[in-house]
Amino acid sequence: MTTTDQVLLIILTSLLSLFFIFWIAVIIIVIKLIGEVRRVVARAEEVVDSVESAAEVLRDTQGRLAFFKLVRNILKVVNGRRK
Repeated sequence: MTTTDQVLLIILTSLLSLFFIFWIAVIIIVIKLIGEVRRVVARAEEVVDSVESAAEVLRDTQGRLAFFKLVRNILKVVNGRRK
């Protein structure tokens, strides 16, 4: 091997090793990012579940309140006719 071949081999080997190091770092960052996204999605699911349960409570409460409003209106009409 001539010195030119050795220099080219060293340059190519160095570039290839830098290339591999770069992509290993990129893969590690992507894996960490995927883990963070999973945590955010889990938190969002918890928030959606709590909002759904709060909406159910409000819906049930509105149904009960509507019933009591109906009873109150009936009592007002009955008491208004008595006067």
